[in-house]
Amino acid sequence: MTATTVPPTLARWFDYMDSDDPDRVLGMISDDFVMSVQFSQGAGRCAEFVGDRDGLIGYLAQREKSTLVHHIDVGAVAAEHELVLGRTTRAGEFEASFNASAQLNVDSKVRRLLIARTPEVAFTQ
Repeated sequence: MTATTVPPTLARWFDYMDSDDPDRVLGMISDDFVMSVQFSQGAGRCAEFVGDRDGLIGYLAQREKSTLVHHIDVGAVAAEHELVLGRTTRAGEFEASFNASAQLNVDSKVRRLLIARTPEVAFTQ
């Protein structure tokens, strides 16, 4: 695959996550939504946030709001799947790399979401 695009649903997801009102992502999920967020803080310290809508609500409750900025560096859309590789910054400085994969339903709602992030690996541009 050589074409790169900004997947529209994941772009909106991360725009919402970076805002003062990240709870807007709750309107983007399907009734059968399932997620896993693998969150590494580095040096082997990590947590996994899993579940359905309630799991996402719990994840949102513990997040810092309007602190990190997600930058999508590479993206692809394949049928009902969107994938991205990106990085987060804090005050303009690199904090972590992330991958995100989403499967959408026929209404373009997120059915499945898998996100992994780590400060240990930076993809240089």
